Amino acid sequence: MIKLNDIVVKFGDFTALHNINVHVKEGEFFTFLGPSGCGKTTTLRTITGFIEPVSGTVVVKDHDITHVPIEERNIGIVFQSYALFPTMTVYDNIAFGLKIKKLKKPEIDRKVREIAKKVDLSDEQLMKAVSQLSGGQQQRVAIARALVTEPAIICMDEPLSNLDAKLRVQLRNELKQMQKDFGITTIYVTHDQEEALTLSDRIAVFNKGYIEQIGTPNEVYNFSKTEFVCNFIGDINRLSDEVVQKMVDAGASLKTVDHNYIRLERMHVNVDPVPGQLALEGTVTSREYYGLYIKYYIDLGSQTVKVIEKNDGVRIYEVGQQVKVIIDPRDVMAYPPEAEAGAES
Repeated sequence: MIKLNDIVVKFGDFTALHNINVHVKEGEFFTFLGPSGCGKTTTLRTITGFIEPVSGTVVVKDHDITHVPIEERNIGIVFQSYALFPTMTVYDNIAFGLKIKKLKKPEIDRKVREIAKKVDLSDEQLMKAVSQLSGGQQQRVAIARALVTEPAIICMDEPLSNLDAKLRVQLRNELKQMQKDFGITTIYVTHDQEEALTLSDRIAVFNKGYIEQIGTPNEVYNFSKTEFVCNFIGDINRLSDEVVQKMVDAGASLKTVDHNYIRLERMHVNVDPVPGQLALEGTVTSREYYGLYIKYYIDLGSQTVKVIEKNDGVRIYEVGQQVKVIIDPRDVMAYPPEAEAGAES
């Protein structure tokens, strides 16, 4: 559907993108994830036509659109700031692209009302000025405006970042459902790991103008290809050389020279170890209560590890309590210390 082939983007002497290669499948929800300044928005703007690469090609449905003008690409865009016309009505904002295409009034009216219904905007809201709407409602208007022209692709640049946490989660769920209902190929830019894991079919993790890994949410979380991905996606423990050595002494094929990591939920407290697992003595130094789960900070002597346990309402460990932390060496992700950015590019 969308192929980025060896895309290089430069701003003066600065190389913003280094040989970016991405293949987005038809109907896929594909997310560009990474910290600020990593190249994810630059890549999105290259697809939409706002930026022209110095080399490489952008191909959509086997057509090279690298030098095709923005308005001829048939790509819907939802900006972080929404980019709505504040003095115009919701109706006129949504209808704007259809008027540019010079559709007849009855057809414009039908399309506007159909898309408004799909994104849960009422007839009453259609007649309001955009400035009268809440942030969540404005976001729906921006999405409706992008979808009403029936684009082949929709690109969203941090579309939920201006909303409060509760509304962000609500709209995140609605976005995913809308994307499924429309079946439209979606490219989504975010720095929010949870958002990426929740929404995406696949994720490209960016770092300093390179792609570190492309994979499903499960692949990038549980099988992080590089140390950067491992640290950026979710919370994690880096294991001390002493802990790693204990696992090596017990027969694990790990190396203390590597950087060794384990996810919080992969460790367990006070359960019976199975063959191959290691039990380490520790002391609870603090805990954080989240309702569904409890996060414990446990001092193992050589380091303090964080462990997440499901909250069953019965086994709750107190600060100062002696416990056993169970680790399976097979859950450890190890990286050579000299690894650099650019694994996938």
